[in-house]
Amino acid sequence: MNISLKNKHALVCGSTQGIGKAIAQELAKNGANVILFARNKERLASVVQELDTSSGQKHDFLVADFGHPDQVLNSLDQYLEQNRSFDILVNNTGGPPQGELAESDPEALLNAFKAHIINNQNLVRRLAPGMKQSGYGRIINVISISVKTPIAGLGVSNTIRGAAASWAKTLSGELGPYGITVNNILPGYTKTGRLDDLFKKKAEEAGISHAAYEQQASEKIPARRLGLPEEMGYAAAFLASPAAAYINGINLPVDGGITPTL
Repeated sequence: MNISLKNKHALVCGSTQGIGKAIAQELAKNGANVILFARNKERLASVVQELDTSSGQKHDFLVADFGHPDQVLNSLDQYLEQNRSFDILVNNTGGPPQGELAESDPEALLNAFKAHIINNQNLVRRLAPGMKQSGYGRIINVISISVKTPIAGLGVSNTIRGAAASWAKTLSGELGPYGITVNNILPGYTKTGRLDDLFKKKAEEAGISHAAYEQQASEKIPARRLGLPEEMGYAAAFLASPAAAYINGINLPVDGGITPTL
């Protein structure tokens, strides 16, 4: 099975921590040249130094705030003027703030739409032509199991994640004839800073400790534990590889079995 990413170039968004960082690390371990893309220059510089270079890869980073799509485009365009395009795009952006949908300001929906859908669309429009020309492309979107089952307390996120999944499915049909696949990874409860914040809030509401709430949550998962960021990286690396050429337009839960739907 060919899962080597040697000589492939990957752009990984939101890659200074959590799932995005883990995906970048796994792509590099499999031989890809990785360009990190996020807003914190210091963290980006630090993560680049951690990436595997045993296959002679060269890694770098781009800086932009994904809350401002113009910044994202400008940063990418400057890079593409001097460098080749990408074979792999990982769309991954921090989720919208917690809260009930009925109480959310419409501006929160607009901001989330820009940060996720607009940025995703802009990046694909820039990178798809190069993928078409080479006959190889992998677009991987990190979304959430809320695509299948909305998560209480994440109203805006549930709404935008569903839109992202439909956007990706549409693209998979349009780009499939060119050797480009478009797939979604749906992380379940994964040990990240965002999940910690959500659990802390839920624990306070329930009047119990954070550790106790995490234990209760873990017991509801068939695997009886939270996921690890690197496990999302394993899924992304496979979907990015030549071996996954016939997998297109899917939502892949990486969730220990907690998603109750087919």
